[in-house]
Amino acid sequence: MLPYDVYSEACPTRLVLDRLADKWTVLVLDLLAQEPRRFNALRREIEGVSQKVLSQTLKRLERDGLIARRAFPTVPVTVEYSITPLGRTLSETVAALAHWAETHIEKVVEAQRAYDAQTSRATT
Repeated sequence: MLPYDVYSEACPTRLVLDRLADKWTVLVLDLLAQEPRRFNALRREIEGVSQKVLSQTLKRLERDGLIARRAFPTVPVTVEYSITPLGRTLSETVAALAHWAETHIEKVVEAQRAYDAQTSRATT
């Protein structure tokens, strides 16, 4: 038996699951699995993410050991982010999740419409 149980309320693995359930985490990891990127490149490629949220996401991923931050002594300082070996062990799963969403979004939206229509009829 594993020493951790994700179904236990006190299990620390829930923190990791919470992090991975975040859409920004999925998108950042998927891009960094392709190649290292600078902050502004990530911000341009991930439409809709604010500077603050991207910064927070990168710091959390760095703290978790999933990405690495490398500063270059330029003026101004150039910072590049890359996926770590630990992050690489997760990248295939993250990519599959992101691409599943792209592939199946039409069916999800269709199911939502059908559910909403049924719920609307039931309440009237």
